Amino acid sequence: MKGVRENSIVLKRSLIALACLAWAGTASAGLLTDDEARASAQQALTRVQAVEDSLAQQQQGRLDLLQQIEQLKQEVAQLRGQVEVLSNNLDNTQKRQKDFYVDLDTRVRRLEGGGAVAASSVAASDTAGKDGKNAVLTSTDPAQEAKAYETALGQFKVGNYAGAIVSFQSFMTTYPKSGLAPSAQYWIGNSYFSLRDFKSAVKEQQKLISNWPDSEKVPDAMLNIASSQQELGQEKAARKTLEALVAKYPLTPAGEKAKARLGKAKQGK
Repeated sequence: MKGVRENSIVLKRSLIALACLAWAGTASAGLLTDDEARASAQQALTRVQAVEDSLAQQQQGRLDLLQQIEQLKQEVAQLRGQVEVLSNNLDNTQKRQKDFYVDLDTRVRRLEGGGAVAASSVAASDTAGKDGKNAVLTSTDPAQEAKAYETALGQFKVGNYAGAIVSFQSFMTTYPKSGLAPSAQYWIGNSYFSLRDFKSAVKEQQKLISNWPDSEKVPDAMLNIASSQQELGQEKAARKTLEALVAKYPLTPAGEKAKARLGKAKQGK
């Protein structure tokens, strides 16, 4: 801006000097009268003033533009800060929801696992009584079984989804008849979903539905399948899965979520 002002002053002075020289030259040569020479000089000064006004307007325009740019920069910085805060709040909310769900699932499966182990113990005792022999009880240690499941679930909680898959697979190999096996299979599929391997997620959840069709985890598995299908761009297949979930398990939490998704999809059309 300083350079613009200096150029304006130099230009003004140059034009004034030229006007004075022209006036002096023409007047001395007798080509113009004094009035004509003064009028010519005034015209030159008027042009100088017009140029100066134009430069001043350009300068003011640049100043206004710079102020607008600076204001926009400040607004963008504020928006970025707000987005960062909202993103952080969303991450915290999702984490709390995941922890709550995982904790609830753990408690339910622990109860189911205890019941399954008790049932296997009774069955083993009945078999021993029928055979009339001192049969050795082959049921697994419930504490050790629960610990193995909790270890695998802990991997999922901390975001180590690959480790969770390995741990849950190891759990199912060690305790294939466990009452926690359906849940372990579900978390394998959910871990693949978290890794964005949606094809594997669908495959693993379908294993749960096929091997444990009466499990309470089936609705959750179907919802996870629908989510994976949507991520894969298979909208028709996802809608079909959601509709089947609502039809078969309408009163489950997964069924309620499926209803909500279908409702949003209809509103979006």
